[in-house]
Amino acid sequence: MGNPLRVLDSKNPDMQELIRGAPQLIEYLDTESRAHFETLCDILRAVGVAYEINPRLVRGLDYYNRTVFEWVTAATGAQNAVCSGGRYDGLIAQLGGDATPAVGFAMGVERLVALLVAGGRTPPGAQADVYVVVGGPQAVTPALALTERLRSERPAMRFELNIGGGNLKTQFRRADRSGAVLALIIGEDEIARGVVGLKPLRDTSGQSECPIAQLPAGLDAALAAARAAVAMP
Repeated sequence: MGNPLRVLDSKNPDMQELIRGAPQLIEYLDTESRAHFETLCDILRAVGVAYEINPRLVRGLDYYNRTVFEWVTAATGAQNAVCSGGRYDGLIAQLGGDATPAVGFAMGVERLVALLVAGGRTPPGAQADVYVVVGGPQAVTPALALTERLRSERPAMRFELNIGGGNLKTQFRRADRSGAVLALIIGEDEIARGVVGLKPLRDTSGQSECPIAQLPAGLDAALAAARAAVAMP
């Protein structure tokens, strides 16, 4: 049996009046789900991701929960969905595994390649220049916003942002595996003091700090120094 909520996504013209009169799912969120959704929207606004809330957006499978999403474009005509997905926090447990919060998506590779070609863009290299270490839950949103700002201001640099939590030791192991030569450390203490930490990953020089107001120039200097240290015989 299919998902009955798919009726909300029907393109049948005879169904549109019925759909317009149907209750909107967002009006029936419990307190926890509403708080989760509002936090997600706050993060999207903080990093400058434009979005529209579509109260009729549903997925065809029953295991999705909380938020589902689509990335659409006007550049590909009627086939406008490039990426679709959502959360499925209960799926792993349903399959016999441990309860594991999860989110995923499916992407139309051909459509994505066509958009890259049309925009004159080529995919970036796989190895990061800077790995962003996030210290504490209150630093997550500022770290996202600052990383997106740096990506815009220094498009030639490749930033990899830690996702999925982990203590500092775990995050520095991930930073080492990323191939980056420099770690940018954004923690709750650093945010409170208006600074970020800068730590070379390929030599033994120590960690320094840079005022957020002086980024990205301070990052340029730290990255150049870290690369020079790597290049030394």
